[in-house]
Amino acid sequence: MEIGITRFDTADDAAGGTRRPFAKAVRAGDFVFVSGQVPAVDGEIVVGGIVEQAERVIVNIIAALGAAGCGLEHVVKVNVWLDDPRDFTSFNAVFERHFRDHPPARSTVQSALMVDAKVEMDVIAYKPE
Repeated sequence: MEIGITRFDTADDAAGGTRRPFAKAVRAGDFVFVSGQVPAVDGEIVVGGIVEQAERVIVNIIAALGAAGCGLEHVVKVNVWLDDPRDFTSFNAVFERHFRDHPPARSTVQSALMVDAKVEMDVIAYKPE
């Protein structure tokens, strides 16, 4: 059985012609994998605290999922990296607002991030084609 793979927002789609060696989302069969999203708009990190940054990350995830024909209700697994573990409670409140009716499995760890952000998330969604 061959699994069809579709990539969304690949390197050639990057703003300003900047090449990235990854896709924002990849559909492989019935699964959609969204690359780690940071709180960026047009390549710039959103100014603000964890609440503003977590909201932007989720908006970016919603956009990547939407390109693949999915929504947050299809998310089955989330990985979260927080720069500061003291932000967990505030982050969790934002997360709960978006995932209250369809909670996914989740891992949350503290990690220094590759960009100057407070949070990064990636998700796996399941939606049969």
